[in-house]
This record gives sequence, structure tokens and C-alpha cells, in this order.
Amino acid sequence: MLPLLSDVTVDAPRPEPQDAYEVSAEFYDILQADRDRARVRRFYGRDVRTARRGVLDVGAGTGRVTLMSLAESRVPVHAVEPTRPMRCLLMTRLAALPVDLRTRVTVHPQGLDEAGLREVADVAICHNTIGCLPPAARRALWPAVAGALVPGGVLLVHLPPDRLPRDEATHVLPAQKVGQHVYGGRMVMSADADRIRTRFDYWVRGAGGVLREYTETFWMWPASRAEVIGELAGSGFVPLPERADPAVLAVRLAVRRERPRRAPGEGESGPATGGAHL
Repeated sequence: MLPLLSDVTVDAPRPEPQDAYEVSAEFYDILQADRDRARVRRFYGRDVRTARRGVLDVGAGTGRVTLMSLAESRVPVHAVEPTRPMRCLLMTRLAALPVDLRTRVTVHPQGLDEAGLREVADVAICHNTIGCLPPAARRALWPAVAGALVPGGVLLVHLPPDRLPRDEATHVLPAQKVGQHVYGGRMVMSADADRIRTRFDYWVRGAGGVLREYTETFWMWPASRAEVIGELAGSGFVPLPERADPAVLAVRLAVRRERPRRAPGEGESGPATGGAHL
């Protein structure tokens, strides 16, 4: 039974900050899903199949890596996605899965540094993520990943652009038909000081022409492979052999070796003899 209107208290509307991806969330999957799905499987599928402890998906978005990890492994999957619009799509997708798959995935609605994950995975993946982090935030991410991995665990990083674009570059997203409407868009990248301005222009067309148009802008920060490897070294990661696709950097968390315990009476320079060396 619905409550009577006289029993309902309505709070005055409050202005809410616009979430990142508020516009792009509607268009992301329909315009980019097929290409990204194939790329995710090619980049990370082999490593995910070897996971024995768990898989960590940092910046899960709408769930490409998460869904692939559930399909290709039998271990728990941790999906970290602090952005509400993308997380809503991820949760909708997970809700449609069979129960045995759904019970293996945990969605963390905050940054990895706030999630408190400790040694939950032996494979971690940052796909299409770190380019969107300012350098200080990127560097702060690595200790959190190291804490969430078991010693010897592997981290796979989809590298950001290694330099600023010289000129404005436009990439047209292939249009997709949904019922009587056609969805399309383009991505325009240009340099702005030390950042890359990435503007997405989206449109929806019907029989009579354009029905809706939107624009959303993101920022990216370039970093070279060597620079990222240097940052990761500070958190105990060592590089693995280069992959077939140079867009992916693979590193391993070094096994922490404890110093051997000394027997009673042993000093720093060797066993105590109680007298002169013979």
C-alpha cells in the first residue's frame, strides 16, 4: 500500500555536483564495447586464467575486465569503481549474471586506497585507467595495488599516451543503430599545457535528423613506460618481459624476504666465540 501524500515529507531539492561520465555512461558501451571487449581478452585473458587467489580490477568502469575475469577464472574478483554512473552500469550487468558468477564478484564503490584490500589477488589489472589520473594520484595508486596483491602477484597496466599530441587529433566512433535511432560520436584530443584534453562529442539521430547532442571533456596525463616502471619500483614491482602489445606493461610484486633470525649469542659479524678467533 502506498503512503498517503499527507504522510510524505519532501526535502527541498539540492544541487548535486555533476559526476564524471554522467554523459559518456549512456554512450560508452554502445559505441566502444565490441572493440574494447576483444582488446581486454587479448591483453589480459592469459594472466586471468592463471589466477589462483583472486583478480583485482582497478577502475572497473562498465565491467569489461570484471566480466572477462569471471568467465576465464574460478577465483574471487574485486571490482573497484568509484564513479557512480559507470558503477550503475556495472551493477546492472552483474545483476543479469547467474548466481554462481555473481557471488564471486565484490564491487568496491571507492578508490583503491580507501577500499582496505590486503593480499586479495594474485593478478591486478589497470585497464584504460591510469592515463586519467594526475601524476600525484597515479603515484599514490601503486602502494595501494601492492597492498592488495600477494607477494609475487602480477600487475598489468594499460599505459597512457607517452607524450602530448602535436596537433589536434580526431577519432570517429563507428555509429550504431538501436531501433529507429542511430548513435554516434567522436573523440578529439589536443594538448593543453602538460595535459591532454580529450573531448567526446555524442549525437543521436532519428529519421528527422539530430535528436540529441552532448559533449563531455576529460583530462589525461602522459607518462612514458620508463617513468611508470620507475614509479612502480618504489612500491616493490619489477618489470616482466615485454608483451606482444606495447600498450601493456607487466610487472611482478617482488617477494618480500624476511631476514633470518639469529641464534642466541650471534652478532652482526657472525657467531660469538667468547674469545679470540682460532
